[in-house]
This record gives sequence, C-alpha cells and structure tokens, in this order.
Amino acid sequence: MIEGLKPYAEYKESDIPWARSLPSEWQTERAKWLFTKMDRPVRPQDEVVTCFRDGMVTLRKNRRLRGFTEATVESGYQGIRKGDLVIHGMDAFAGAIGVSDSDGKGTPVYNVCQPRPGVVARYYAHTVREMSRAQWILALAKGIRERSTDFRYEMFGNQFVPLPPPDEQAAIVRFLDHANRKIDGFIRAKRKLIGLLNEQKQAIIHRAVTRGLNPDVPLKPSGIPWIGDIPAHWEVRRLRTIVSRIEQGVSPQATGFLAVGNTWGVLKSGCVNHGTFRQFEHKQLSADFEIDPAIIVKVDDVLISRACGSPRLVGSVGKVKALDYKLILSDKTFRAVFRPIVYTDFMVYAMNSIYYRQQVEQAISGAEGMANNLPLSELKSFTFAIPPLAEASVIASRLDRELAQFNTAIARTEREIALMQEYRTRLTADIVTGKLDVRAAAAKLPDLPVATLDEPVVDEALEDIDTEDSP
Repeated sequence: MIEGLKPYAEYKESDIPWARSLPSEWQTERAKWLFTKMDRPVRPQDEVVTCFRDGMVTLRKNRRLRGFTEATVESGYQGIRKGDLVIHGMDAFAGAIGVSDSDGKGTPVYNVCQPRPGVVARYYAHTVREMSRAQWILALAKGIRERSTDFRYEMFGNQFVPLPPPDEQAAIVRFLDHANRKIDGFIRAKRKLIGLLNEQKQAIIHRAVTRGLNPDVPLKPSGIPWIGDIPAHWEVRRLRTIVSRIEQGVSPQATGFLAVGNTWGVLKSGCVNHGTFRQFEHKQLSADFEIDPAIIVKVDDVLISRACGSPRLVGSVGKVKALDYKLILSDKTFRAVFRPIVYTDFMVYAMNSIYYRQQVEQAISGAEGMANNLPLSELKSFTFAIPPLAEASVIASRLDRELAQFNTAIARTEREIALMQEYRTRLTADIVTGKLDVRAAAAKLPDLPVATLDEPVVDEALEDIDTEDSP
C-alpha cells in the first residue's frame, strides 16, 4: 500500500528541532494552543484507563486483567474521556502516549489533553510518539534516569509541533491505521509461528529431561505428580541440594540507554525471557557507581528471572553464552551456581521444561503485576529428575543438536518481526513529518471496522514482554 508514495512538491525549513523541514503548506504551532490540559473530577461509574508503552490507551479490562497492581487508594485520580490525548508522565520517553478509546479515570501521573477544534488527536499521538523516538521527550524531561523522568506539560506546551491542515491530519491517521493493521497481522502470524515452534521444543525437552534417550529403560515412579515416571537409575532431588549458592543483584539508578565503552550496565528483568539470555536487555549505570565484583555477570552463568511484570516470564532461565557488555545482576535476577554433581547444561534444559514451569506457577507469590515474584525459598524447594553426570551430558548434547533447527527458525522469525517493527517506526516518522504524501493513497482506502470494546483486545504476545507498563 506504500507503492507510489512520493514526497510533497515543496518543503520549507521549520523551527522544530526533530523535524527540520516540513511541507511548505504545513504550519507549526506551540502544543499548548492545540490542546487543553484537563483536570476532570472522577465519576462513580468511571473504570480505570491505562496508558501503555505501545500507544494503546484503554480500559484496563480491555487489555488484560492480570499483570497489574491495584491501587488501594485512588488518590488524585482524574477523569479521562474518549478522544483525549493521554501522555504518561514517567513513561512518555518510552512511547506511552496515545488517544483514549474509552471514558474512565486515570492516575495523576497522566497528562490528559483535550484537543481543540480542528485538531485530530490521533495525528498528534503519532507525532508526540515520534518526539519520543527522537529522544526529544527525554531531553525535555526533568528527571535524570529512566522511570524517574518527569514529563512536564508546561514545558511540552511551549514546544512547536507540525500543524498540517485538518484534512491532512485525518488522511495521515487513516493511512497509518491501515498500515498498522497490515503490520500487526504480519507480526501476529510470526508470533504464532514462534509459539508453535516453542511448543515443539517443549515436547522434545520434556521427554528428554524426564525419560532420557533410551525408550526401553526401566522406569520407576518419581513420587512427584508433575514429573511422573522416570528412569529407574535416576534420582529425584530438590534444587537446594544441587546448588552451591543462589545469588541476587541490586537495584541501582540507571539510564534508559545501553552501556558503551567502559561503562557498566545492570540487567533488566526480561534478560532471560523464554530460556534465551538477551544481553541487550540492560540499562547503563552512572560512571560513579561502585561495582561489586560478586555480582558481575560472566559467561556460563545460569540466570533466573525472579520478578517480572508478566507472570509468564517469572522463573525464566537462560545461560550466558556470550558477553559484549560489562554487566551486573539486578535485584530481579538470580544466578544459580550448581555443584559438580550435576551437569549444568542439562539443568538449564530441565529448568526450561514443562514440569519446571508448573512448579514456578504454583510458587509465584504476591498480588498481580509487578508483585509477581519467585521467592528464593520456593525456588530452592523445586524438585528435579537428575540422571548420572555422563548421561546428562549426552542428553544435553543431543538436545543441542535436535533443537538447533528450531532455535535458528525462531531467531530468524524474531529478526523478521524486529525488521517489521523498525519499518513501522520509520514509516510513521516519515509520514507524520511530511516526508511522504499519503493524501491520495488514504482517499482510496476502505473504512476499517470498528473494534468491539466489550471484548478484551489482548494480543497474547504482549503478555510475554516485560514492558513495565503499570502506572
């Protein structure tokens, strides 16, 4: 649908730092003349509206019912109306900006902005998100580190933003709605493929770590419902008996950027999502932070997610196979140091099995949302089927070979998703700043069906991303 898109005929220099040239027919205006910052009272019927980092602003029940902490006292809550531009005061730098699809109420951390006549709020949701991507929001912020930034509406209101004619604002929104619908469909299909590949991996891993490789080996009851029968010569042992120690990191102040050069980074809770260590999931530490050698991350470390916004990710386990950054453990990450009586690579597979996951789900404590955590005492009590060292080594090597094709396919598919997301970002930036003219293309597009808000609009893949979206 982007074939034939061309730039506007003429451009002019603008007074906007992150959009130095605009179509000659566009104007610029200070944001405060386009929106009115609201402070409405809350009505008895109002339900909680949440602003997410992916730009969705909706009733919490429409997105998902788990994964949030509930406020015991709704101090300072304000009314939100359908069509309001909502900007998260702490997460605006990360893209938590969008137009509410519902009436409701939100926390005082939200900047609730009512568009003035002739202003298409959804165009400015895209535009302000582009300000976020260009790090202009971060530059305006009062704070000094991620999630302590303070988006001040007064400062934002004095910034110049593009002001296309209202019909062009509407055309841009229409075009991006269609483009995003196609992109979302592509990503959803790819995530479904990844899910199917992971299911196949899980089946292979589960059989290998509970029955071994010999289909004719004599079996015995393990005495553990979620493990079932195991080879007669295997043992059943609790984790505390096969580790020498389990370590935990700290929670220092950090920026939203990656570590560079000689700087250090602290791991984020999502660094071992789904059994794979992702070293870029970290935040840069300040230069004056004193590094404790005891919590430095090293190659071959086995890391466990202790706490996470999504319950599905709590307890995720991954092995550090390579390091390009200098990193330390966070307080949301355990490091398990195994005794020589077990083969570490086998244990990593066992801790990515179905029976391990069942134990994690039973052990997760606390309320929903960021309170989801795996207590150390519970983790140490987990039960595992343990083969002799030599046999464990053979099983792990076989799994390495059998799962290599699955891992390659998953990595390739994840890269396709990342490329499509990058394409979406670049396309949106080019359109909202007038580098591409979509007026003619938008006029030919059919109307999109209206979403039914009575049904949850959950994309299950979002449950598997630690977005820290709780306000």
